[in-house]
Amino acid sequence: MDNLLTLGPELSSKVVGKSQGFYGMASQEEVGLLMAMNFFFTTGKYNESSITILGRNAAFDHVREMPVIGGSGLFRWARGYVQARTDDLDLNSGDATVEYTIYLMHY
Repeated sequence: MDNLLTLGPELSSKVVGKSQGFYGMASQEEVGLLMAMNFFFTTGKYNESSITILGRNAAFDHVREMPVIGGSGLFRWARGYVQARTDDLDLNSGDATVEYTIYLMHY
């Protein structure tokens, strides 16, 4: 994946970075994904910093929780978790807008 990271779900929302990584199927019984994802910031105070997530994403659950396993730049030594919520999903194209709320501790 290589998607825009924005402040809000609207197409006109300010772009603050990229969400980059990969996912693969991790379950034979449901849509459960293994996500390895970096939120890489390209503007403002957090420019050139990133947050790294690695975990299981049960894609059709209302809220999914995944661990933050690290970061770089201002997020060096980051630990915490994210909660993902799907705001919009087009089943025909597979396109989705997902909101990530990040709870983070870092030095």
